[in-house]
Amino acid sequence: MSDLVTGDAVVLGLRPARLPSRALAILLDLAVYVTGYVLVSIGLTLATASLDDAAQAAVAVASFLLLLVGVPIAVETLSHGRSLGKLACGLRVVRDDGGPIRFRHALVRGAMGVVELLMTFGSVACIASLVSARGRRLGDVFAGTLVVRERVPGARVMPVPPPPPWLAGRFTGLDLSAVPDGLWLAIRQYLTRMNQLDPQVGAAMAARLADDLVLRTGAPPPVGVPAAAFLMAVVHERQSRDAARALRPAAPAPSTGPVPGPVPVPGPVPGAMPGAGQAPVPGAYAAPPAPVAPVPPAEAPRAGGFAPPA
Repeated sequence: MSDLVTGDAVVLGLRPARLPSRALAILLDLAVYVTGYVLVSIGLTLATASLDDAAQAAVAVASFLLLLVGVPIAVETLSHGRSLGKLACGLRVVRDDGGPIRFRHALVRGAMGVVELLMTFGSVACIASLVSARGRRLGDVFAGTLVVRERVPGARVMPVPPPPPWLAGRFTGLDLSAVPDGLWLAIRQYLTRMNQLDPQVGAAMAARLADDLVLRTGAPPPVGVPAAAFLMAVVHERQSRDAARALRPAAPAPSTGPVPGPVPVPGPVPGAMPGAGQAPVPGAYAAPPAPVAPVPPAEAPRAGGFAPPA
């Protein structure tokens, strides 16, 4: 993927097209253009049979430039970088900043294409595309363009495997508020791909992720629970909480009726503040706080108890 930065400091994740797809698109375009050129040339030859050799040569050169150079330039300009071959292969020509190309970009690409595609039978374009880090030919370098893939296959989201039944509901009281999103993403990626990893490498990754999760939650590591099963159970618990939060009914709207006034108190109430003319509201004043014990100095973080196999 090519990380291109626009003028607004936005990183564009573009996938440059490589030589096989570009060669196929060029072959499709050339097949259409050459077929049209041959048909037009036959018609012009029959129509100019009565002219002299110089006139016939001028007509042949004009038809060549018009059909094999002018038409591709016009097609790329009007279609914003999508010729017939590129449309069939899911490709598109864009500027270096990710924007659509204009006439000057198509003109430079078409002029250079005569040299590196037609006159050298594509050998120069193949070498330049193989050497370039983004698969660009000389026409793209001089025009400041890039051929990218528009149809990118979407990644299939793999579900997280369920935890063992004997761990269901075991971590309902676990505090997950301090776990960052980056750690959740790393755990989910591991769980969806752990069957594709080497067993020892996967066990070491599971132990490291489980230790990080234990340090974030502040709870001791469960005894006798494998690291991978612990991660499955905690992720399942988080998903259950998110689903319950999403399905929770909304709180009822506050009533707009008249608010009752304070209830008069016939006599002084013990413990009430001076001048208070109403009964104290339960819970309105908190009890004096209990003395807080001194906090011992923080120790270095210890391992959570999950150790990979030797």
